[in-house]
Amino acid sequence: MSDQEQSLGIRLDKWLWAARFFKTRQLAIEAINGGKVHLNGQRTKPGKNIAIGSRLTIRKESLEWEIEVCVIPKQRRPASEAALFYTEDESSRLKREKLREEQRLIRASAPRPAPGKPSKKDRRMIHSFTGKER
Repeated sequence: MSDQEQSLGIRLDKWLWAARFFKTRQLAIEAINGGKVHLNGQRTKPGKNIAIGSRLTIRKESLEWEIEVCVIPKQRRPASEAALFYTEDESSRLKREKLREEQRLIRASAPRPAPGKPSKKDRRMIHSFTGKER
């Protein structure tokens, strides 16, 4: 890609898809229209051109990224290469990792219901515990 093509930029929804923040462009468009993506601190539209140096704030579920665009890709690339399309603020990365760890601990401490219906043995134990006869 020539320097002139790179300086022109790319549609925001296409960049988010190519950088693998969203699985499809339609999901990227929905996130942008829903106010989950901000360009240089402001709400934007999916067709807005972004260029190298643009700052994005992306919210997906409970996670948040604060990134700066480094590369304008020609096409979608593997995740290992897509991670090189941007640089992330250190504080953003640390905050997201801390939140993921907290969520993991909450999930680990929550009791899990048994899958499916109780077995005959389970039902007998439930009846003996509750004191109910059939």
